Amino acid sequence: MTILIAYDGSDDARAAIEYAARHVRPEPAVVMTVLEPLLTQISWAPLAAAAPAIAEPEPGDTFEEERQAERLARQGADLAAAGGLADVTTRAERGGGPVWAAIVDVADELDASLVVTGSRGLAGARSVILGSVSTRVLHHAGRPVLVVPPPKGKD
Repeated sequence: MTILIAYDGSDDARAAIEYAARHVRPEPAVVMTVLEPLLTQISWAPLAAAAPAIAEPEPGDTFEEERQAERLARQGADLAAAGGLADVTTRAERGGGPVWAAIVDVADELDASLVVTGSRGLAGARSVILGSVSTRVLHHAGRPVLVVPPPKGKD
């Protein structure tokens, strides 16, 4: 089986990797970063009618955002390996919709035994406005999900 760990470079995502490395039985793990450029976010948002078309790279070319997502995934994989997870690989995905949907899709593709994600700990109106990736993954994954809360003392 495979553990899928969502990683965006935030302190919350780092805390999730560190927690998983300490508490989850070692098995192969995939650290995933979802590339969600602003224009992609706009294209699936209600204001999409006003959005310009999104350019696609030529075959063999990559956008800087893709290289950054790959670097983030590698950073997360290094954290996971340093924490004791074995056989850690990376995955950078270009989201065509919300981040949570990309995570759920990859979890399905990998038949992940567990999905690990951090939580920003937002509540009330801030959660409604900014959305909650971890909550949506939890409700749509159809498999075990470990949501790690923010580190204590975080504002």
